[in-house]
Amino acid sequence: MNIDGVRNGIVLDHIRAGKSMEIYEMLGLDKLSNTVAMIQNASSEKYGKKDIIKIDEVVDLDYDVLGYVDSNITVNIVKDSKLEKKIHMALPEKLVNVVKCKNPRCITSVEQEIVHEFRLVDKERKIYRCCYCDAEHRIK
Repeated sequence: MNIDGVRNGIVLDHIRAGKSMEIYEMLGLDKLSNTVAMIQNASSEKYGKKDIIKIDEVVDLDYDVLGYVDSNITVNIVKDSKLEKKIHMALPEKLVNVVKCKNPRCITSVEQEIVHEFRLVDKERKIYRCCYCDAEHRIK
């Protein structure tokens, strides 16, 4: 299968296979008026299989969402069909309104205006804690 390259835009590469739809939804890429291509289960020498998302325009992305979903993602900014910038993701130290606290007693469950904020407490096991109630959130 052949998918054309991006002339001016963004290529999200090295997405763990099967995670591209989650990224598509969390970033709200369906609301963009330009072309967005999603390639799933592409062959990868390094990972075996991977997903790729191509956006035919340079747009603002929430890097915390990308790092949260898959810290191995590479963001490639393309201008005039040439790679202008390559950004490697990492687990964010803090998540703000990326995930919601599941603790029914947390203030964020009662007060709708409060932001959902988590801090990274264990990088190896990918564990975050709610800044309000200390509830644990693990990345699967």
